[in-house]
Amino acid sequence: MYPLNINDSKLRFHVLIGTGGIGSGSFFLLNGNHTLGREESRSGRFIDRRDYCKLHIVSHYVKVLLGRKFETFPAGKVGDDDTGGRLYDEMAAAGLNMRYIEKSKNDQTLFSFCFMYPDGSGGNMTTDNSACSKVTPAYICKTEPSFKTYRGKGIALAVPEASLATRLKILELGTGYSFFRAASFSSQEMKDVRELNLFQNLDLLAVNIDEAAKAAGLEDDTGSPEQIVKSSIEVIKKLNPDIYISITAGKRGSWVWDGRELGYIPAPSVNAVSTAGAGDAFLAGLICGLTAGLRLIQAHELGSITGALSVTSPHTIHKGINRKSLYEFAAGSGIKLPEPVKVLIEDSGPR
Repeated sequence: MYPLNINDSKLRFHVLIGTGGIGSGSFFLLNGNHTLGREESRSGRFIDRRDYCKLHIVSHYVKVLLGRKFETFPAGKVGDDDTGGRLYDEMAAAGLNMRYIEKSKNDQTLFSFCFMYPDGSGGNMTTDNSACSKVTPAYICKTEPSFKTYRGKGIALAVPEASLATRLKILELGTGYSFFRAASFSSQEMKDVRELNLFQNLDLLAVNIDEAAKAAGLEDDTGSPEQIVKSSIEVIKKLNPDIYISITAGKRGSWVWDGRELGYIPAPSVNAVSTAGAGDAFLAGLICGLTAGLRLIQAHELGSITGALSVTSPHTIHKGINRKSLYEFAAGSGIKLPEPVKVLIEDSGPR
């Protein structure tokens, strides 16, 4: 089930403790590629695809890529319903440590309604009164014993679908116990994120290009992707000069900023079945690369191929992704990886 373990002596971190959404959803394929209007009625159909939420997606890939000796603690709640039970079992089967996952009585599991266009792009709408809404800062305090155990050797992760107050708490614990702090936020949250100075609590901000523009408070986000990326970085680094920034833009590629250098990778050419979850897969690959001791510019390569391979699956978690499949994907696509990345994922034994 698990990939071959990376040599422990090379790991920069030994645990990930994160909070965010755990849930499921349905996919609806719209007729026509033009953007859905505010008051428009559009026909379409439901399609057979499994949807997962952000904390589950990132935690799954991190665990599968780093192996059984790397501890991964998602902190959250699912409903005491059939969907919650299924998700709980899937997470446990993937090797995630379920110590901080609770089944919330009388609550429904988080649900997302995902709409897609024929070209594979799309978006989603998510319930805000699910079991995830019961994940409070006080609940996150239950994770403190694990933060103490791994002081200075872990990653604190905060992703959407848990409240900003809840995510701030896990980042504060990360700060207090010298963890590397990574987070993403939705576009609609960015105004509050700036007002709460959350960027100052981060070592890595992972966003898409629209979220980057909103994070920087840009009034004009109609420029080229390169212009938006550079303008966003200029604003964000003034709020936190030491922050790492990753920005994805789908088919237009992705960028990372390490405080000195801006790296860009064009999107690998793939037959995209669904882009849902690609940004979360990218973030997971980036985290894995940093954990394995890669520089951010090198970890960017791992994030890029993880995100690219993820879109070849109809589901938001591509269960076929592991280090071997990433290696084969890169080789088959003619992607020339930096030697440290190639060595990290090359097939050196059974998975």
